[in-house]
Amino acid sequence: MKKLSPCIFLFFVLCVSCHTSSEDAGNPDSASLPQAEHTFPMVRSLAFGSCGHETDPQPILAQAAAGDPDLFVFLGDNIYGDTKVMDTLQAKYARLGAKAEFQQLWETSQVLATWDDHDFGWNDAGRQYEFKEASKEIFLDFWQVDSTDIRHTRPGIYTSYMFGAGDKSLQLILLDNRTFRDQLRRYDGEAVDTTAFHYPIDYWPYDTPDSTLLGDAQWTWLEEQLRVPATLRIIATSTQFGITWNGYEAWANLPHERQRFLDLIKKTQANGVMFISGDVHYAEVSRLEEEGLYPLYDITSSGITSTWHFATPNDNRVEGPVMENHYGRIDINWEAEDPEILVRVTDVEENERIRRTIKLSEITQ
Repeated sequence: MKKLSPCIFLFFVLCVSCHTSSEDAGNPDSASLPQAEHTFPMVRSLAFGSCGHETDPQPILAQAAAGDPDLFVFLGDNIYGDTKVMDTLQAKYARLGAKAEFQQLWETSQVLATWDDHDFGWNDAGRQYEFKEASKEIFLDFWQVDSTDIRHTRPGIYTSYMFGAGDKSLQLILLDNRTFRDQLRRYDGEAVDTTAFHYPIDYWPYDTPDSTLLGDAQWTWLEEQLRVPATLRIIATSTQFGITWNGYEAWANLPHERQRFLDLIKKTQANGVMFISGDVHYAEVSRLEEEGLYPLYDITSSGITSTWHFATPNDNRVEGPVMENHYGRIDINWEAEDPEILVRVTDVEENERIRRTIKLSEITQ
């Protein structure tokens, strides 16, 4: 989506308002329906990526921009701040913003973002990071979040968008996996079969529900958002949702939190849920099976500049891994009788490395 001028955006909002009012006449419950926090026209494509070092060239961004996606979603580690000096953090954002590749993308597509640990401010950090409020203001300023946006007045940076309406509506939910997250549980040699792991294990899953990833306020908000009427829902989470435990950062370290999410999807009867994620410095597609629920796909795109020398074990992997720099893209064919969601990962040499089509009926109860 090209950026909307204020006049065009106001016209769109007025049109949506009139259309909604006429449809809802005589429906006493319509006023109480939850709403997304930002509303825009329909989209057919979004690209996404994560883990870009501000000091390195970022040809991936220029490559993504050349594909002219309606949206580009930065999934975190958008810079490598790793500092407790806010002037340093701000300077690193400025270095990203000055890049010609970033500016090309900014002018080509609507750009949205959440954060992960390195742009939050510190490696693997959660709510204990003492500069999270100052870091948040730098984040909101860099990504040009309007001063009237609710993110300026509530803790965290989570938010939601609705693109389109009716049977061609895409809800995009950007989670905040950092502001409220408790300490992870360090692995300290617990008895476990580690034969599948050829690397040191950092973290161990909690076996009691005494920690949180999203925090109470974000969980309450998320339930409301999953009740918003939408055809397709893409959940942007900075750390991977759909993988099996691998000893590194992921939702698998807080299994009670992931189960809470699965139960919430069931409770709200939210159809069309998919995840996009970053963090790990490679790309893959995971498919999570849960009794009583359609399969949940997690498309990981991580490596705008970063790379890693191996991919961790993941029993839910159905595509990948792609170890070279890359970006992800989702194209939606709304005109098909059963709308088709085309998932792709393209590497820095412009080779299409992952291509998978998911029909909307596959992720609908």
